[in-house]
Amino acid sequence: MSGAAKVVEVVAAVIWKDGRYLGVKRPEGKAMAGAYEFPGGKIEPGETPEKALDRELCEELGIRPVTIAFFREKAHAYQHLSVRLHFFHVRAYDGEPLPLEGQDMEWLTPEQGRTRPFLEADRDIVDALVAETA
Repeated sequence: MSGAAKVVEVVAAVIWKDGRYLGVKRPEGKAMAGAYEFPGGKIEPGETPEKALDRELCEELGIRPVTIAFFREKAHAYQHLSVRLHFFHVRAYDGEPLPLEGQDMEWLTPEQGRTRPFLEADRDIVDALVAETA
């Protein structure tokens, strides 16, 4: 039997604007296409989570976070992949988010987020955002 799968370190941003956060729909051709997620991606070797978040948001959305506040960390095991997610609140940023990777995007109230098909690893975060803003 093989050993435990490598854990992939990932950053994710809860980007806020006027009481709503940005939900991003994974584009066709990507694993779990059609599911919603928080913008972000893999932490590259030698990167801090904050540096990875800055790079990923620039690549995916064309924005630069001005304020990054750690929210929470969690591990999640999918059937094909284990991830450790580092979630951050981003309440100020330079630029306007654009779908640079062909993804659909939607500004969601915390309650609306519960009606979207978020990735399994993100669902308790969606619930936590409702509880925080209640």
